[in-house]
This record gives sequence, C-alpha cells and structure tokens, in this order.
Amino acid sequence: MTLEEKLQNLPDSPGVYLMKDARGHIIYAGKALSLRNRVRSYFQKGAKDEKTEALVRNISDLETIVTHTELEALILEATLIKKHHPRFNIILRDDKNYPYLKLNMKAEYPRLDVVRGLKKDGSVYYGPYVPAGGMWEILALIRRTFPLATCKKEFNREKPERPCVQHQIGRCLAPCSGEADQNAYRDMVQQVRLFIEGKNRDLITILKQRMTDASEQLEYERAAELRDRIAKIEGAFEKQKIISPGFENQDVIGYAAEGGHADIQVLFIRNGMLTGRKDFTFTEVRGMSGEDVLTDFLHQFYAKEMIVPAEVLLPLEVPDRDILERWLADRRGAKVEVSVPHRGRKRELVQMACDNAMQALKEQTLSRKSKERVLRALQEELGLKHLPRRIEAFDISNIQGTEAVASMVAFENNLPDKRSYKRFKIRTVAGQDDFASMAEVVRRRYLRAKEEGHLPDLILIDGGKGQLNKALDVLKELEVQEPDVLGLAKARSGEDGSRREFERVFLPGVEEPVILDPASAVTHLVARVRDEAHRFAIEYHRKLRAQRAIASELDDIPGIGETRKKALLRHFGSLAKVRQAKVEDLAAVKGMTRKAAEEVYGHFAARQGSPAQEEKEVS
Repeated sequence: MTLEEKLQNLPDSPGVYLMKDARGHIIYAGKALSLRNRVRSYFQKGAKDEKTEALVRNISDLETIVTHTELEALILEATLIKKHHPRFNIILRDDKNYPYLKLNMKAEYPRLDVVRGLKKDGSVYYGPYVPAGGMWEILALIRRTFPLATCKKEFNREKPERPCVQHQIGRCLAPCSGEADQNAYRDMVQQVRLFIEGKNRDLITILKQRMTDASEQLEYERAAELRDRIAKIEGAFEKQKIISPGFENQDVIGYAAEGGHADIQVLFIRNGMLTGRKDFTFTEVRGMSGEDVLTDFLHQFYAKEMIVPAEVLLPLEVPDRDILERWLADRRGAKVEVSVPHRGRKRELVQMACDNAMQALKEQTLSRKSKERVLRALQEELGLKHLPRRIEAFDISNIQGTEAVASMVAFENNLPDKRSYKRFKIRTVAGQDDFASMAEVVRRRYLRAKEEGHLPDLILIDGGKGQLNKALDVLKELEVQEPDVLGLAKARSGEDGSRREFERVFLPGVEEPVILDPASAVTHLVARVRDEAHRFAIEYHRKLRAQRAIASELDDIPGIGETRKKALLRHFGSLAKVRQAKVEDLAAVKGMTRKAAEEVYGHFAARQGSPAQEEKEVS
C-alpha cells in the first residue's frame, strides 16, 4: 500500500508506529492509545514544531504494531528505540548497567559483592552508585570495619582450609577454616546492612551497649575492638550526606534546556542518602517541548536493568503519567508514585537537580565552543571543504603479511564514538601490501556507508601518499565525493641531533606535505585520532594471533572440537597448563571423556621434545 492508503486504514487500537524514510530506515518510533488518531495528526494542517515538520518531510513509509494495552505499547516503544536508534527520537546513549552492592542472604556466610546485573535470587541489593567512586570508598570502609569474607572460595566445613592473611590482620572471620561462628557472622552481616542503609544511630547504640557489656565482663580486647569500630562508623556518618530524614528511596530528576540542547540530571536517593547522580546530555532538541524530551528519557531510562525506587520526582508534568506509574510498579513489584512537587522539601530536591542540570549545560556549552574552535582551526589550516565534526580514521596492522587486519575509528565533535568502531580482516590481499589493504577496507566501508547515507566530514588515512592515493581512487570509483580525505604520517627530524617527532599531512593533489606545529591543538586532535585507530588495529591483530596460536595445537587433536577446546581452556586457564595436565585431570573437565583425555595427553606427550611455544594466558 502507499503511504496515503496506510493512513486511511490505520487501526483504532493501542500500539507502536514506526516512521521510515525513502531508504526504508526507521527515523521515528512512537506509541499511541489510538494509532489512527495519533499517526494522522502528524499529517494534518496546523502549527507544528520545527522537529515535527522536519520529520514529516522525511516520512516515505510507516509501519504499525498493534498491542493490547497502552502499557504494552510503552514497553515495546522503549525496546524499539534502543534497537534502531531512530534519528528523530531522543536517544539515551547509556548502555552500561549501574554498579550495585549485593548481599546474598541465602548463603551460609554472605559476602558483599559488586555487581552490575540484578537477579531475583533472594539477595539484597544496594545502589545504584554513580559514579562508582563513592561505592568503592564505602566498600573499603566496610572491609576495614566489618570482618566479612571477601574471597571467592566455596566454604566447606568438611574440607577446612588454612586462613589467609585477611584473617591474620583481623579483616575476616575465616569461614574457610570451618571454625567461624555462624551466628557471630550473621550478626556481622546485620551490622553491615544497618550501616549501608544509613541506620548508623541504631548501629552505634547496639555496639555501645555491647562494648559496655564486654567491659563489665572484663573482656577488654573485645571492648577495645568495638570501641574502634564505633569510632570508624561515627567518622563515616559525619561524611554521609543525609538528604531525607525519612529514609526514603527516590529518584529526583532535574531538567534544563538552552540553545537547542538539553540536560537531565538524576539524583539517586536511597534510604535517605544521596548515593550518586547521573548526567545525560541531549543535542538537537530545538523545537521540542520539555515534556516530550522528559517522556522519551523516562521510557528509555527505566527500561534499563535497575532498581526502581518507591518515588520518582519530576520537574514537569508528563503525558500518560498513570501509564508510567503502572509500568514502573510492574518493574518494581510494588507501588511507585510519580509526582511533580510544588512546595516543601521534595520541591527543593527537584530544584537542586534542575540547578545541577543547568550548571552542567553551561559547562557543556563552553566545552562545545572550545571543541568547535579546534575544528575550525583544523578546517582553516588544511583548507577543508567541511567543518570536520565527524572524522573516520583507518589503520592497517600485520606482521610480515600474516593476520593482516584494519581498523576504523570514529570521532564525533572531538570525542570517540566507540559504537561506530569497526574491525576488518583483509580478505583479498596476499602478503604484505598496505596500499592494496587500505583500498580494500575503504571500499568495504564506504560501499555500505553510501547505501546507508551516513558519510563523515573527514576521512583520515594512516600513511603517506601511497595509502592516500589508493583511498582516493576507491572513493572516486564509488562516486563518494562529499568527505575531505587526508593522509597522516609521523616523521622524525635529526638535523640538530635531537629525535624530534612531527606530523606530516598529505593533501589530495598537493606534492609536498603540510608540517603541523607539534604544540598546536590541531596536531593533538589528528594525532589522537590516528593513534586510536592504530591502537584498535593492533589490539585486534594480537587477538587473532593469540587465537591462531591456540587453534594450531588443540584443533589438530582428534575428538577436540570447539566446545571441548573452550572447556579445557576455561578449566585450566592456559594452553601451557593443558599441556602439563594428567589424563585424570583432563577427563574431569566438563564435556570430556576418557578417550578424548587420552588423545590430548598423547598429543602433547609426543611433542615434549619440541621447544615450548610461548603462550598467552587466556581468561
């Protein structure tokens, strides 16, 4: 059907709609209670903001997915935005899971671990801690104050082990020895919980009473130990920032926008304490309302794996707040209140988050202006057609023609765009030929980029005239004319006895290279981009060499396939240790049989006379 026919046949049902451009790429994803009313509203005459007008001009096709409820549509919308990154949606570029502290209360001797994933396993989780520095400080203090086990050992009363140095310096009760009092250990765990939850007054009251009891019973060493623990806890208590005396769990969200950019600040308050904050910056929001930006953010932010608090405080009203509350309550497993406070302590918290967001926005604006000055200097110094906001750089890596690979790194506004990094195995070039290898990877990269319509402003080739000319020939063949193309080569000068390095830039059609000032910001930028491409290529090359070294031995053994090879390396830790293992140890590995173990043992036994090959540890 044509777009007009699809608009006439839209269902009057909840669901998600996907807007597509002429190339079939998804450029916007949205949800609606009524797909018919919502999608048609884009094409009706009337006042629209700049971004909506630009979106409508680019729509060539659309797709709809019907759901049973608007809540299902909300969940699906967040999933599709994360998957497709439509350019007209607000995109939350934060794919990391936040760090938490975990206490596994089902374990005989619970330990406090740092995790980035949440599971419904009966454990108690604390956090998130963003940035993670505060969490490591808390963890270090806990380990100095409460002697919980910190190792990864499996505690077995029937097979006690000799306690480690942590027990000897008084920082572990040594459950591994089989002599730790389980009740005393559990009591210690409860003290740790009180400390993390900010209930320090309760904890100090308990410990002071125990110190008094120990002193009256003439247990002076025990009393001194408790006295020292109380002092450490009181010192930590003074540093803790109590935001809410009611021990609430809240996410406080602030919003600021200026000059087409926006910043959202999230304050994580857990048990009344500020455990961390996270800053999110969005560009190109000109013409969008704060409510729309905030709504898109909330849907993507809470789609992450995280602990949802009991209360979310917002600076602005958002559409369908009741749907949002139901979704968050489903994720939390209990009621969640989403509110916009207008007075009192909660309003002060929201204002504090908004002030932080505005300050961050001002700092980002200054940073953008500074970066743009460097880009303009680069454009002027080298006579580029375009301001090089996006730079893609290529590098080749091989040793005597073996395992030849290439890398492509991307920088957006002076910062690495690691999502766009690419690695290439050289397919069509035999031996060591950097010119032909560069031609191959440039062809592969821009044949696809041309189809997708995503070309950089500047292409940076690591090498001199030869590599640059090969890249230019390929781009001419592909009819890719938009980007500027440069070659960059490092050179050394020894005329004055020094070994000073400087950068030479080769320009298309220019015989002599341009020598960059070693101290200039322009030189630092292009050298940084080139060095990152080199690092990425070398890293990939080393990985392939290590894999080949391992494969050359284990893959030649009858009965050892990919699964058994991985199991052996995972169990023993390195190929060198597999070589040294006995038949019984090999047979004990999961997936191995006695016959396969004998094959492995016999293979290495027959080669004992040959020089040992240096192997890299495989984790």
